[in-house]
Amino acid sequence: MEWIYDPWPWYISGPLIAATMFALLFTGKQFGMSSNLRTMCSATGAGKAADFFKFDWKKERWNLTVVLGAVLGGFFASTYLSNNAVEINDEIADKLKTEYQIDSAGEAYMPTEIFAVENLNSPLILFVLIAGGFMVGFGARYAGGCTSGHAISGLSNLQLPSLIAVIGFFIGGLIMIHFIYPLIF
Repeated sequence: MEWIYDPWPWYISGPLIAATMFALLFTGKQFGMSSNLRTMCSATGAGKAADFFKFDWKKERWNLTVVLGAVLGGFFASTYLSNNAVEINDEIADKLKTEYQIDSAGEAYMPTEIFAVENLNSPLILFVLIAGGFMVGFGARYAGGCTSGHAISGLSNLQLPSLIAVIGFFIGGLIMIHFIYPLIF
């Protein structure tokens, strides 16, 4: 079982992603996670309140199983099939520890200084998490899809809007980590 604890190399995971995308393209379906929120809202009756949710959500029911699989798979993988440590560059780990006081860098999958339950008492951490969640949700709707939908599904379909969105995601990530993150922490 030791082989499953380590990250899989690109020559295993890449063809698995490509095979999944081929199967979806072959069946005429599109992969994406952010569209599932619309499907869930429509299934629970949100179409009565807003026209955006009035569509045949039963056609997209299959993608809800993808979300369920991602949640359950993530839980089982992080709980039972992972050492929960992330290998990062030593220089980056040192910078995170010295400049941002994130001592769990490289030791925990997600920095406990930000994501531990007891940190939800901090107004700054709570604000950052809520604002970040809002920006991700708004950005996914504004861009017409999330990072996984555009980067995996859109690019495999050779869609120009997806290429533009992915370039925007990278630029936004660089701006965040180099300019905004140092201001927050």
